[in-house]
Amino acid sequence: MFAALTGVGLSAAAGLNAFIPLVLVGLFARFTDFIVLPDHLDWLQSWPAIIIGLGLLALELVLDKIPGVDHINDLLQSLIRPVVGGVIFAATAAAEVIDQSNFWQDNPLIAGIVGAIVAALIHAGKAASRPAVNAATAGTGAPLASFAEDATSVGLSLVAIFVPVLVVFVLIAMGVVFYRIVTTGRRRRRRRALLEAEERAEREERAAAGMKAPWWRGRWR
Repeated sequence: MFAALTGVGLSAAAGLNAFIPLVLVGLFARFTDFIVLPDHLDWLQSWPAIIIGLGLLALELVLDKIPGVDHINDLLQSLIRPVVGGVIFAATAAAEVIDQSNFWQDNPLIAGIVGAIVAALIHAGKAASRPAVNAATAGTGAPLASFAEDATSVGLSLVAIFVPVLVVFVLIAMGVVFYRIVTTGRRRRRRRALLEAEERAEREERAAAGMKAPWWRGRWR
């Protein structure tokens, strides 16, 4: 039970930022006893893996905060985040210190598939919500949204490792937030399209009547 929650939490964190849980798992496995990686994934705690993870994390932290570039980054991460989520789930759910069950140890492929699905779902929610944030704030909200996602990834990773029972509540809260952002963005786009259609119809009516629209209407409406 706890092993699955830990794996789900870290995979979900990978859906927001693939390299935050990857680096944290490597560091905890190397310097603490909270995570004991299975032999076939022991490379995650090696210095080369940690250093490369830190380098990719630094790059991700920069690219994800630039409007426009963040969309391209999300497209590229569509493959990376599910893969990392699968690896992280297989690594942590099989850790003996987290759970005494042998199911995940005996079925690493199932663990990988579950982790990949969880990460892909969270990534899809993030990718769907970011355009809504950019559109509503003219791009100025992208850095703030990215910081919030990074902080959530860190917090969810720590919760998954130390208090896995809370993972369910965090995921529910994330789902609500993603839903509100996406639906609010759609309503704003529909309202903007309606206003533009009304203005266009009004201009056409004035043009047909030989009238000019006041100079201030387009500026202040």
